[in-house]
Amino acid sequence: MPPTNNSLFRRKTIAAILANPPADAEGHGGSGGGLARHLTVRDLTGLGIAAIIGAGIFSTIGQASLNGGPAVSLLFVFTAIACAFSALCYAQFAATIPVSGSAYTYAYTSFGELAAWIIGWALIMEYAVGNIVVAISWSDYFTGLLDSVGLHMPRWLTMGTQSAHTGYEAVMALMQAGQPLAAASPAQLEAYTAWANAPELFDGLRLVIDLPAFLITVAITALVYVGIKESKNASNLLVVLKLIIVAVVIVVGAFYVKPENWSPFAPHGIGGVLKGVSAVFFAYIGFDAISTTAEECKNPQRDLPKAMMYALIICTVLYVIITLVLTGMVSYKELGVGDPLSFVFAKVGLPKLSALVAVSAVFAMASVLLVFQLGQPRIWLTMSRDGLLPPVFARVHPKYHTPSFSTIVTGIFVGVPALFLNMDLVVDLTSIGTLFAFALVCGGILIIDPYGKSDARFTVPYISGRWLVPVLLLASIYLLKTYNAAGNHEFWLDASGQHGWLVKEPITEKVIGGFAHQIPTMVFILASLALVVVTFRKKLSLLPVLGLLTNMYLMTQLGINNWTMFAIWLLIGLAIYFTYGYKHSKLNKVAVA
Repeated sequence: MPPTNNSLFRRKTIAAILANPPADAEGHGGSGGGLARHLTVRDLTGLGIAAIIGAGIFSTIGQASLNGGPAVSLLFVFTAIACAFSALCYAQFAATIPVSGSAYTYAYTSFGELAAWIIGWALIMEYAVGNIVVAISWSDYFTGLLDSVGLHMPRWLTMGTQSAHTGYEAVMALMQAGQPLAAASPAQLEAYTAWANAPELFDGLRLVIDLPAFLITVAITALVYVGIKESKNASNLLVVLKLIIVAVVIVVGAFYVKPENWSPFAPHGIGGVLKGVSAVFFAYIGFDAISTTAEECKNPQRDLPKAMMYALIICTVLYVIITLVLTGMVSYKELGVGDPLSFVFAKVGLPKLSALVAVSAVFAMASVLLVFQLGQPRIWLTMSRDGLLPPVFARVHPKYHTPSFSTIVTGIFVGVPALFLNMDLVVDLTSIGTLFAFALVCGGILIIDPYGKSDARFTVPYISGRWLVPVLLLASIYLLKTYNAAGNHEFWLDASGQHGWLVKEPITEKVIGGFAHQIPTMVFILASLALVVVTFRKKLSLLPVLGLLTNMYLMTQLGINNWTMFAIWLLIGLAIYFTYGYKHSKLNKVAVA
């Protein structure tokens, strides 16, 4: 028996993957496949747009605008640039290793098995946990539409158990303290009514569930289960509908823009703009879902890189324009609502268009669910092929040629929690997992091709970062410091085009949590200095280094509490890896080179 490879950093070689590719639906290729190749560059671009234009443009963009003002449009540009660096690295990996698995597979070939497992586990937060939030949000839009046409579902069938019970307890506490019901918030009163009117099961427990969130998850899972061809047709249709609505919003909204609403442009300084990092980044995380469908592309090495960049460029332009239109139609102070696009048109006296936008939001959320429900099973399928998950996760349906068991498990993982949980599943947690994956993909290119010498069909253009990285980092620090020092100024702009800076009283914010909340920033500074030194000595490629730095910086903006939750999630994942994955890994049975 050959010796086993016991290293936690054992790696899959690109040559081995390409020498034994998974079989397609017609049986071509190696063992352990069976996925059908139907996707073209148009379909892949559509999937990317379907994932990116969803909850971000119809929901989280409102809160981001409230915090950052009109300047949040610049945050979309900055985040898009960060994603573009990552997208270039994703594109090279996709052209080099055209198999399912996304960042998990890329990490396996560059950093080794332990890092690959961590990424695979972290991506569950992007796809599955993120989809729980999307399903609940979809339910809110859907039930709101039903109410608007006079169809009212019982509230105890449209609210999560956790939300209802929390609100009920809050109202009961007020009543016991002798406070009037008027002291409770509308949301608390709504939750109290839902809990009080719900059927009692036993011992005070009542049947309060978010049935629409569960049913939409079941429907989307069934669509994903029956085939990639059906899924891409549905996705393309939904994307066309969304783009039409977005175009209407931009064209009509432009006539209601008041330039004075853009002043102040950054009312809370750069700190206020950066408060929207998680919300804005949440809008972009879907573009990497394209890479999970590599085995279902007709020409993955050519089409995946193109589709990633097309989707990113199209969506960035739309996001920037939409943000400027929204903040120009009404004051940014009014945008802290869950349905900002619908809200602004109702505000300016266009109720029919407001209703049309609300309808489109239902389709937008459904398309996000579709793409993410496609992505998660394919990551689990790839991990199972490598032995890190039980073999059943790699099962491919003989008729539909989809990862059948993994798809069903994903549906259960999303649908059941959506019945009971509330929206306190913060998007920050989802964003951390994704940023972590993006950072490792950028770092992976620096390992497998630091000087742009790969013969893949697409490579990240090589530009030496020896001098540029230190200069750009110092320039960024200077700009951030200067902008923060000018935090006591407001930018003003009037209808005639006159503009300038207005001095205001400085705002002093208390740092909650003290030193602990500075830890992510300190880690970023140390990591950046180390990366600058290595880049200078090794003349590393500029773009992957910038991708690594920008992703790390965005992670520092998400807060220590979210990092704590992320650490707990990773510990659970590591426990599973060391009890099963490490022992059953196929590389554990390969002779040491």
